[in-house]
Amino acid sequence: MRKLWGGAFGTDGDALVERFGQSLESDLRFWRQDVMGSIAHARMLGAQGILTVDESQRLIGGLEAILAEGPESLPRDVEDIHTAVELRLAELVGDVAGKLHTARSRNDQVATDTRLYLRSRLPELQSSIKELQRVILTTARDQRRTVMPGYTHQQRAQPYTLGFHLMAHFWALQRHGWRLANVDTLTAYSPLGSAALAGTGFPIDRFATAQELGFVEPIPNALDATSDRSFALDALHALAALMIDLSRVSQELVLWSGVEFGFVTLADSVTTGSSIMPQKRNPDMAELIRGRTGRAIANWVALASTLKSLPLGYNRDTQDDKPPLFESLDLAADALALTALMLEGAKWNADRMRKTMKRDFSTATDLADLLASRGMPFRKAHEVVGKVTRACRERGIGLEDLTAEDLARLAPEAPGEALAALKPERSALARNSVGGPGLKAMQAQLRRADKRLKAPGFSSPY
Repeated sequence: MRKLWGGAFGTDGDALVERFGQSLESDLRFWRQDVMGSIAHARMLGAQGILTVDESQRLIGGLEAILAEGPESLPRDVEDIHTAVELRLAELVGDVAGKLHTARSRNDQVATDTRLYLRSRLPELQSSIKELQRVILTTARDQRRTVMPGYTHQQRAQPYTLGFHLMAHFWALQRHGWRLANVDTLTAYSPLGSAALAGTGFPIDRFATAQELGFVEPIPNALDATSDRSFALDALHALAALMIDLSRVSQELVLWSGVEFGFVTLADSVTTGSSIMPQKRNPDMAELIRGRTGRAIANWVALASTLKSLPLGYNRDTQDDKPPLFESLDLAADALALTALMLEGAKWNADRMRKTMKRDFSTATDLADLLASRGMPFRKAHEVVGKVTRACRERGIGLEDLTAEDLARLAPEAPGEALAALKPERSALARNSVGGPGLKAMQAQLRRADKRLKAPGFSSPY
């Protein structure tokens, strides 16, 4: 295996040692960022007079040729991406390639590459979040009158609408977009020029390389710059949190597409069949998102565990920061796209949702609220309605089955118009407090969501 070091060593490394330490397969993900960082460094070396203008231009020309060639031109019998790029550069421009590493180390290189790669992926994820939000907002508008049961403790709670339910996921996604924007802010500082850990005696211009690479400015402490991986940890946390909420959407689709619920039918394109049971329509994509969320969570834990007791300065342990980061970025990108596909092709069964609310007592709170609005203390109203629901259960009827005579006998304090309040549609669409499912409240929420969707980026969590 070819290396960028070895002069002080008398023998070659053991084959197992070389295999165990090799990171090239993972590093190839950010080959482009490594070359771009090298171009900025070479340009700065020439501008500062550390290399001649001719040397700088030859290096830049060779590196630009590697960009044009692509990663296929890079050697594979090497330790890492930095070695691969430098060796290929030597094939293109000769011995001057050995001057590229002046005033830098692989320590600041890899920290720079990882930051650049992560920043290149964040806009893609934010765009996918916007697309999923668009699908949700469109569906929520269409389904703002579709009444369905709401749950707490997985037990029937109060009626609301499908549009209202879906908008809860819209705002969760808004927060995730905002978190990723914060990750970009934290990542937008340059380690390049920090060298191994303590800077360099060469008169480099770290501000110039930072500007060329799109960073805000250099990280002010070279030791911190080469040691820090908290930006990757922040990214993994944000990605795990995003996957957790996509898993919640997926769990609902798994449950609701089953016969027991029957609330939704997923499109053929996002479901699979069974090799033995011809009737099966399996929500496999939702199940896979739900299952692979565990990997996103584990990736955050893995890196946190790696970093928890590392002393300052580069440690080889941090070679393992990239595989979990790359996997979680890929998982989140795929899960966002698949969730959008599932929701956009979903067929909602409004009639089934309405029928399942029969005799579920989910409008009991509305009766208690009505009694409280007429002066009865809410605790007393709660007790009265509790007795009404018990009497209904004993008779095998629901609140919506009560007659005026029944209500007058069971709750003489209740006015005659209370019967209308026991209808699920009336219950859901009458709750117009800010954030509620009522038509006026939903209109305001949809307007706000539309404004957030159309705004560039994610400047606010809500």
